[in-house]
Amino acid sequence: MQHHDPRDYQILFLSLFLVLGIGTRDWTLQPQFIGVAIATCLLTQYISLKLWSISKSKFSQGGFCTNVTPKPAPTDAPWHVSTLKTSLVSLKSAMITALGLSLLLRVDQYSTIILAGVLAILSKFLFRFQGKHFLNPANFGIISVLILTKDAWVSPGQWGEGGWYVLLFAGTGGMILKRVGRWDTTAAFFGAYALLEAVRNLWLGWTWDVWAHRLMSGSFLLFALFMLTDPRSIPNARVSRLLWAVSIAILTFILRNHFFMSTAVFWALFALSPLTLLLDWIWSSPRFVWRFPGYR
Repeated sequence: MQHHDPRDYQILFLSLFLVLGIGTRDWTLQPQFIGVAIATCLLTQYISLKLWSISKSKFSQGGFCTNVTPKPAPTDAPWHVSTLKTSLVSLKSAMITALGLSLLLRVDQYSTIILAGVLAILSKFLFRFQGKHFLNPANFGIISVLILTKDAWVSPGQWGEGGWYVLLFAGTGGMILKRVGRWDTTAAFFGAYALLEAVRNLWLGWTWDVWAHRLMSGSFLLFALFMLTDPRSIPNARVSRLLWAVSIAILTFILRNHFFMSTAVFWALFALSPLTLLLDWIWSSPRFVWRFPGYR
């Protein structure tokens, strides 16, 4: 039986969300910026992959240890990716990053979306420990341009709270999480955050429609289902993922309700991403590898 790469479904669904957003919800979604984001991410991924492959090849064949035969690289190592077919497969992850940027980030200048795409992809090659990148690429691109430019913003409520949108996001996201096997991360994050918001809602004596409003925005669900669960940058062990996701939920709650940051989820993920390295050290577990060859 042939197995399908879960990234194919993710690309399909994220593309569907963009089409729906352009047609029904958000007129700030501009096709030209989406095209630039996709082209930038794909080109940066391809060039970075080639340069990384060349640098590793030169290192292994250099004059440092000429009498020693280099050991074969693991199948998910970037310098092992040499064929055109495998390089094309690796572009799927760059496509997902581009779609994520297009869905969540808003800019006025082409230079800003280009900067976001380049930095997002480069983060996978620059911020690594023992062969694993620990920053979510799309999240890093968003945070980078929010810090470096005055031209970027994120609109967390852009998708509204329509019931059929919630069902669409939850259904498609759940399908992908089942295939990837990282549903526990979303469940822990969403459950912890929902509990914190429920306690606050009771404390303030608000009606439960306020609680639902804070949980059911499309952008919040996109974050929880698609960005938070990137299997290549989150902790490997289940217990690590649960602790990590709950920590992000707590920090999101604090930033959103005490510092009034509408983009709290993105800052929380960015701040706690390095915690992945510590958790992987404490609870050792096999690293996630995509079914098909290709470097993430």
